[in-house]
Amino acid sequence: MHILFLRHKRLIICLAALFLLFSLTGCSKNKWLSSLGFGEQPVESAEALVLKGMDAYSRGKYEKAKKSFDALLSQYPFSEYSLLAELKTADSSYFLEHYEEALLLYKDFEERHPTNEAVPYVMFQMGMCYYQQIDTIDRDSGNAVNAINAFMRLLRAFSDTPYTEEARFRIRAARNFLANHEYYVASFFVRRHSYGQAQTRLEFLLQQYPESVVAPKAQTLLDKLKSGKPPRRTLFGWLPRPSIDWEDVPPEK
Repeated sequence: MHILFLRHKRLIICLAALFLLFSLTGCSKNKWLSSLGFGEQPVESAEALVLKGMDAYSRGKYEKAKKSFDALLSQYPFSEYSLLAELKTADSSYFLEHYEEALLLYKDFEERHPTNEAVPYVMFQMGMCYYQQIDTIDRDSGNAVNAINAFMRLLRAFSDTPYTEEARFRIRAARNFLANHEYYVASFFVRRHSYGQAQTRLEFLLQQYPESVVAPKAQTLLDKLKSGKPPRRTLFGWLPRPSIDWEDVPPEK
């Protein structure tokens, strides 16, 4: 019992000595604890965070870049680097193919900084968020419509920017996608012998997208339906068809 008591007494004395040492050393204690992974960790400066984020971004490490930009915005919301961090956070989400998240971040940027010089770029990127989600011609066409509207908004607001020509190209490509989508639906109705519905879709296609790549093909099919000579259904009609390359858009004349 006496030996056990002495051991406990020595332990208590050691703990008391350590407590006194830590209370006297102050900063040295915090550094010692931090070196062990405990206590407060050193806070990086706004400049260090933005440099770290841009370095990761330039190397395609978008998740890592986002962490640095998010930390900067959280710790230094009024920093001179906050605008850049907001923009690059959205860009990082875009390149990670998190298009819905990127779209919201771009919208927030435009709303908070409507006169900023980066707004034309932000508007273009909003269009690209929709454009990148355009699916195959047998799927929903909503993203193509949204992309066209977004790019048109950019062209109306800013007629001459570094993004003007590409925005026009994307509009033509999206319109070709929509035309191909209409032709796909019309072809489906033809295969179902629903010639009236097919004719309606073809007429709509030619009215809305007369410049589209598929327009001549649509006109030929429409003429056959109107003449009462719909195309015959063959075995080929049951086979899978390759999707149309709707980005293969001829240049404007």
